[in-house]
Amino acid sequence: MKKIYHLKTCSTCAKILKQIPHLETFVVQDIKTEPITGDQLTEMHKMAGSYEALFSRNATLYKERGLKDKPLTETDYKDLILEHYTFLKRPVIIAGDKIFIGNKPKTVEDAVAYLK
Repeated sequence: MKKIYHLKTCSTCAKILKQIPHLETFVVQDIKTEPITGDQLTEMHKMAGSYEALFSRNATLYKERGLKDKPLTETDYKDLILEHYTFLKRPVIIAGDKIFIGNKPKTVEDAVAYLK
């Protein structure tokens, strides 16, 4: 499977997508217009090892809800990601048995190198 979960309105995601070799071979899903399903999230979880690894602490809602001051469980992370697209760390790039999560330069560099 080759899939990318991203936010079309995110300029950082757009810049990263331009760097992805053979982008046309990927299924690209805008998580705002096509929300991720429980099955998709479960598959990402299996590859990432935890829901926390998929969770974005940079989300505005994270700060607005005061979640940084609360202890969150794996179930909380899962439920929050399914509740609102902004809680998924983006982009999530899946290529075969590899997953690359987020927009840190090293993550993007590793993804691009792996996909060449």
